[in-house]
Amino acid sequence: MGALTHESLVEYLIEEAYEVVDSIEAGTEAELAGELGDVLLQVVLHARLAEEHGRFDFDDVARAITAKMVRRNPHVFRPDGTLQDSFPATVEEIEQKWDAVKRAEKPGRSDPFEGIPPHLPALSLAQKSLDRAHRAGRAGKPDPAVGPVPVHTTEAELGDYLLAVAAAAREQGFDAERALRGAVRRYQGREEGSR
Repeated sequence: MGALTHESLVEYLIEEAYEVVDSIEAGTEAELAGELGDVLLQVVLHARLAEEHGRFDFDDVARAITAKMVRRNPHVFRPDGTLQDSFPATVEEIEQKWDAVKRAEKPGRSDPFEGIPPHLPALSLAQKSLDRAHRAGRAGKPDPAVGPVPVHTTEAELGDYLLAVAAAAREQGFDAERALRGAVRRYQGREEGSR
């Protein structure tokens, strides 16, 4: 086995993160602590690799996330890191304050999709893009040439529909994840292309 690098560890970080998700969705509280520990180990390994190259260490990571959380959540924390006496009453107020802080941090950013990791799973990428567009007041609909999606009364029915779409894509030799990522890029205005 070769030397560990940030790149060689990526697959393990992703795998461990999905194991946390599995543990949460399965409701296995006893396994959750161990799975979170596995993710933390990945953070420690990446910090140690960076430390060996003189870039940063675990303490720098902890300081950075603490400063970021205090800075980005003025509705929760005072500038000194202590808790505010009261908190916003609605999720909309929290989102407005969060968005205002993000705009102040990155004043040149005008694209609501900037900063969304392009390698998210396609369905997550689609949801995040639609959420960002809505919050930016750009909630245009995806391609209107696509027929209406059947109405579903439960999340399970929607899941069955999405599974059927993935199965149909497979039967036609399409990669559903890649297809949806492409559709999201077109929705975001980042890619021109035919269907």
